[in-house]
Amino acid sequence: MNWTTPADLRDQVQKLWDRGLLLSALAGGEAIFPRRLTLKGPGSRELSECFVDVRNWIAQLAGAAGPYRIAWRSVNHRVLGANQIPAEIWIDSLEDALGLLGKRRAAEKFAALVALTRERQPELIPWLTKRPLRSLELADDWSRLLDIVAWLRNHARPGIYLRQIDLPGVHSKFIEGLRGVLGELFDLVLQPQAIDATTTGVAGFCRRYGFQDKPLRVRFRILDSKHALLPTNTDQDITVTQETFAQLNLPVAKVFITENEVNFLAFPPVVDGLVIFGAGYGFQNLSAVHWLQDVAIHYWGDIDTHGFAILNQLRGTFPQARSLLMDWQTLLVHRTLWGIDSHPETRDLQRLSPAETRVYNKLRQNHWGDRTRLEQEKIGFDCLVEVLEKLSRGDLEQA
Repeated sequence: MNWTTPADLRDQVQKLWDRGLLLSALAGGEAIFPRRLTLKGPGSRELSECFVDVRNWIAQLAGAAGPYRIAWRSVNHRVLGANQIPAEIWIDSLEDALGLLGKRRAAEKFAALVALTRERQPELIPWLTKRPLRSLELADDWSRLLDIVAWLRNHARPGIYLRQIDLPGVHSKFIEGLRGVLGELFDLVLQPQAIDATTTGVAGFCRRYGFQDKPLRVRFRILDSKHALLPTNTDQDITVTQETFAQLNLPVAKVFITENEVNFLAFPPVVDGLVIFGAGYGFQNLSAVHWLQDVAIHYWGDIDTHGFAILNQLRGTFPQARSLLMDWQTLLVHRTLWGIDSHPETRDLQRLSPAETRVYNKLRQNHWGDRTRLEQEKIGFDCLVEVLEKLSRGDLEQA
């Protein structure tokens, strides 16, 4: 018998709580009471055949009534005569719903947040209406969040680091941990000119609201001693800000990008050469380096679907980029060192050369086996030396 029980009724109201509908009403959201709950009871045949069970079911519902109201109906049965059975179940008020769930204290806390917000930042009431449960989670921090909102309203696009905000009880880790929430709040109160609409998401928080961000950095090695930047005989392994790197305009003709740090450190000398330690997807640290547009760029990544996806992305910024040691011959020579690409890329890549596309398609189609992958650090060093020699002679074919 699948008849509605008091626990089922409570579950229905709990779902309203979980959706935030009960609390949002306290902040001016939609009023949803009185509300009829779903009720499933016995049919005519069950009234005859399971009368004892029906009587117990009625007693169970009636015994738990109080937070909810039962609307009764009379049933005239040819054997049992006239009987009253539940026809509808209603929750008449928000207070009744909160009492049923034991959430009155939580609702009082939320109501206090609403009152505080109406007093200090009334433009944020829609956020409380939309995100009531999240605001309850932040109840202990809410006053500080309002302080930060008020501060930024008075110091639009401040041009300082988050660490420099001087508010009692507020530190940079607190702000960084709640950037998602603060961004939603800022968007509700700041003037359009105080927001950089071209940047979104947590990663773009500082730029969007005019704070100083950690500078992007570029790590590189000079592969030709005659172009050394440091007056030492040590390895020219240098890390600078993206802005500094963009202004160097180094007199090199060939730039190599590798994703593996050991490959970066072991990369052999190359006349007029430089190697950059890449960082997987994303080339924000290189996109503004305009002098790279005028040099040959060689990308050395893993021979797997993601390696080609990164190459495809790199070509969106530097169309002249060529792949290095990412051909099918290199892959097959190192068959015993293959691994598995745990989450293969499957989309079409529009910026690959025909030869690269053939390798990529065979990888995503499992032509050589299930999710084949060859990590770049497993490629023999002699293969790198050989391909660099071919490159220096000018007889390296486009992959």
